[in-house]
Amino acid sequence: MKDEDSGNSLISVILPTYREGKNLREMVTRIFRSLDDNALEGECIIIDDDSGDDTESICKELAKIYKLRLIIRKGERGLSTAVVRGMREARGEIFVVMDADGQHEPEEIPNFVKSVKENDVIFGYRVQKQKMPFERRLANTAIDIAIRSLFNINVKDTQSGFRAFTRDAYKKLRWESSDYCVETEMIANTGKHKLKYGQIPISTIYVDKYKGAGVSDAFKITINLLKWRLVK
Repeated sequence: MKDEDSGNSLISVILPTYREGKNLREMVTRIFRSLDDNALEGECIIIDDDSGDDTESICKELAKIYKLRLIIRKGERGLSTAVVRGMREARGEIFVVMDADGQHEPEEIPNFVKSVKENDVIFGYRVQKQKMPFERRLANTAIDIAIRSLFNINVKDTQSGFRAFTRDAYKKLRWESSDYCVETEMIANTGKHKLKYGQIPISTIYVDKYKGAGVSDAFKITINLLKWRLVK
């Protein structure tokens, strides 16, 4: 879909949430300010797993100002299916997926949009990974090595969830994972289908030391990588 006035592709920002009401007002405001400041036409799709906080009331308020849609799903269904639901509802030709907890800077969205216009997929990578909690850094390093060896694709930060891809690329990126494995499966599918990909640096922000892939997750992801390599 093209914006008739600017000729730009519509940008769909996919924002999965769970009990992020405290962050939403600021995040959404910054997302649309970033788009507007760069003359980009965009929408925001929020997929909430029945948080039970003030997410719904905040989104209703914000929807009066911005192109925002809220989808509430009953129960905790997880990141993977939330992103898929967002894609299904999105009207844009470019998808940007990011976290709602403040780990990702909305001001960096235009960098993804600019880069993905010359690629199929753009992966964000954290440039100061030494600030990452040790267990997560160890897990991420193990996953990085495994995916490089098995799929011949060199992504600097396999577990960063800040990404962008075109609508056409998404058709080949579709995943089966229902947890943190989704980030890795997207990369595996990028390598499998030989999609053109790029990488851009993003700010390094850690707001919750318990969030993200740990050593046990790394083991599970590595087993899945072997399965994807053998089966697909």
